[in-house]
Amino acid sequence: MTLILQASAAAPLLVLTLCLQCAGVATLVEWLRGVTAKGAEGFGPVRSAVLVVKSTIAIIILHGLVILLWASFYRLQCFPSWELAFYFSSSSYATVGYGDVTLPSRWRLLGPLESMAGVLMCGVSVCLLFATITRLMDRDPRHSRKLGYANDPVAVKGNHYANEQNYA
Repeated sequence: MTLILQASAAAPLLVLTLCLQCAGVATLVEWLRGVTAKGAEGFGPVRSAVLVVKSTIAIIILHGLVILLWASFYRLQCFPSWELAFYFSSSSYATVGYGDVTLPSRWRLLGPLESMAGVLMCGVSVCLLFATITRLMDRDPRHSRKLGYANDPVAVKGNHYANEQNYA
């Protein structure tokens, strides 16, 4: 019976985590598209750094909201204070898991599930930051020339890929 209880709590928590993360990432992607479209000539190093910092702050806030979602459940079902609930949730989400605070035995499977969700959501966030930095680098004429291409690596003469297409 305990497994069914935990699964019935875990399913909506995981679905809400995915919905929150997807909505947050989609919003951030749209914002980044708008910002980078305005700077068609490319960003300088300071403007690029500011954009990455703003993106990172938004991602941290998004993860904080997901942690708060899980902490809300823990506060209602497991812990007497918000401090304990948020502390446990954040250490589980970040896969630190100190072990000084543990869930009651009837909810103990939720901690590892939150950790798995945290790893996956952090991976999505890292991908978004990587894509942002890559896009900024590709749009910067100083870096794209060093790499041997402007904005389209296939269309530039002398490029290895362009040469392969001539022989195909």
